[in-house]
Amino acid sequence: MSDERLKRLIYRSSYTGTKELDLVLGAFARAHLAGLGAAQLDRYEALLGAENPELYAWVFNREPPPAEHDTDVLRMIQEHAGTSRA
Repeated sequence: MSDERLKRLIYRSSYTGTKELDLVLGAFARAHLAGLGAAQLDRYEALLGAENPELYAWVFNREPPPAEHDTDVLRMIQEHAGTSRA
């Protein structure tokens, strides 16, 4: 993973346009992204590409994510945010 990609993902995580997501995703990114593998980073980046209302609903367990976003990375974010259902 390049430092440039990591910096870009951390920045995108902190400035999603929704304050609650900025706080959760920014903190998650700073704490965990450096330890993720390339495939996990791809899944994380795909989550960031989702629309904010949907991403918010998935992170905070307001609605189930579609299969393509129901991943280990989303569960890690939910656990980090204290919103996992496990």
